[in-house]
Amino acid sequence: MERKSWRYLCTASCAGLVLLGGVVSAQETGVPAASTAAGSSAAGSSAASPSTASSSAATSNAASATPNASKLVSTDVSKKLTEQGEQLDAMRSQINAYTAQLEAMKHALAAQEADYHALRHAVGLDQLDAQRGGNINAAGTGASALPMPADADQQADIKPVGQAPAPPEGNKPPAVAQITDQPGVLTPRGVFVLEPDYQYAYSSVERVDLIGYTIIPAILIGLIDAREVRTTTQTATMTMRYGLTNRLEFEVRVPYVDAGSYTTSREILTGSAEDNVFTTSGHGIGDIEATARYQFNDGGADSTYYVGWLRFKSRTGTDPFEVVTDCVVRCVQNTTGTGLPLQQPTGSGFYSLQPGMTWLLPSDPVVFFGNVSYLHNFPRYGVSLNLLNSGKEYLGKVTVGDIADVSIGVGLALNDRASISFGYDQSFVGITKQNNQTVPGSTKTVLGTLLIGGAYRLSDKRTLNFTLGVGATRDTPDVNMTVRLPMRY
Repeated sequence: MERKSWRYLCTASCAGLVLLGGVVSAQETGVPAASTAAGSSAAGSSAASPSTASSSAATSNAASATPNASKLVSTDVSKKLTEQGEQLDAMRSQINAYTAQLEAMKHALAAQEADYHALRHAVGLDQLDAQRGGNINAAGTGASALPMPADADQQADIKPVGQAPAPPEGNKPPAVAQITDQPGVLTPRGVFVLEPDYQYAYSSVERVDLIGYTIIPAILIGLIDAREVRTTTQTATMTMRYGLTNRLEFEVRVPYVDAGSYTTSREILTGSAEDNVFTTSGHGIGDIEATARYQFNDGGADSTYYVGWLRFKSRTGTDPFEVVTDCVVRCVQNTTGTGLPLQQPTGSGFYSLQPGMTWLLPSDPVVFFGNVSYLHNFPRYGVSLNLLNSGKEYLGKVTVGDIADVSIGVGLALNDRASISFGYDQSFVGITKQNNQTVPGSTKTVLGTLLIGGAYRLSDKRTLNFTLGVGATRDTPDVNMTVRLPMRY
C-alpha cells in the first residue's frame, strides 16, 4: 500500500512538472517546445505503470491545448495595446493643441500688460478729469490705475456721466490750450498736421527826440520832435508738422506778412500847428522756419514731460537793409527827412538758431507748463543801407542782440472738449552792435506779455485755438491775437 502511494505521488509530480514545462516552452518557442514536452512525457511514461501512462496521456492533451490558448491571449493583449497606443497618441495631440492655445494666450496677456503699463504712464488731462476722486470706472477700460477709494461699496455706487474721453495715443503729454509758439503735444508717428493760423499785432510807442545841442542843460539849440508810432502787423502762417516717430516730429512754418506803420509827429519850437503823418506799408513772404522736437521721457500723473526742440529761422523775407530809408541823419538844416523806412520789411534780415525746452506737469485737475529758449542771431557782414536819393550807406558788420525767453502757464480742462490756459512770457533782448561797437541808443530791452488762451475740440481731427496776448512792458506790442486750426490727416 505504501509502495502504491509512493508510486502515485511520483507519477503526479512528474506529470505536474511536464505540464508546467510545456506551458513555459509554449510561451517561449511555440509549437516546437510543446512537441518536446510531449516527447519527454512519452519517454517518462514508458517506464511507468499502466495507470501512470493514462495520466501522462491526459497531461499530453492538456499541453497540446495550451499553445492555442496562449495565442488567443497574446492576440487580445496586442489588440488592447494597440488601442491604448492610439488613445495615447490622441491625448498627445490634444495636449499639443492645448499647449499652443496656452502659448497664444500668454502672448496676448503679455501684449495687454504692455498696453496697460503704457496707458498707466500716459495719463493725460482728459483722463485725470474723468478720474477725479479716484473713480477709475468713469474713465473706461483704458484708464490708468490711480489710487482707489478705501470704501469699495462707495466706488461701486459711483456711475460715470456721459462718455469717457478716448485714451491718449502712446506716452504723450496731455493736451492744453496752446498760448505759445511751441505746442505741448507731439504729432504721432505717420500723422500729418496742417495748421493755418492768423496773427494780429498792434503796438503804439510815444517818444520825444531832442535834435540839436545844448549850451547848458536848460537851453536847447535845435528841435524837439514828439512822435507817436502806431504799427499794425497781420501774419497768415501755414504750418506743416509730421510725426517721424512717436517721440520725434518735424515742422515747417511759412508766414505771409502784411505790415503797416503810421507815424505822427510834431516839431515843437518851429511854429508848426499841425501833426505830420508818415505812413508806410509792406507785405510779402516772411522768414520761413523749420523746427524739430523730441520727447525725452515718459511722463504721467504728477510726473513731468520734457520736450526739447531746435528751431532754425531763415531770412527769406524782405529785410530792413533792402528797403529804401528816408534821411537817416536828422538835423536842423534838413527838416524833411524822417529817418524811417519807406517800406515795411517782412523779415528780420538775420539767420537765427533757437534751442529750447518745453515741460508739462499734469496735476489733477490742471496742467502746468513752461518754455525756456535762447535765440541766437548770426551777424551779417558788408551790410549797406539804401538811402532815398543818396545811394547806399555802408554799415559793415551788424549784430543784433540775442533773445532769452522764459514762459510759464497753467491749463485747465473744462470738459472733454474745451480747455483754457493762462500764462506769462518774458523775453530779454540784447543790444545791437555795428562793427563790434554798440549802436547809439541801443539798450537791453525786456518784453513781457500776459497770455490767455482757449481751445475747443471740433472733432477728433480738428481743434480751434485762440490766444490773446497783452503787453506788460512799454516796448511790448499792446495786443497780440492768434487763431489756430490744426487739422490732422
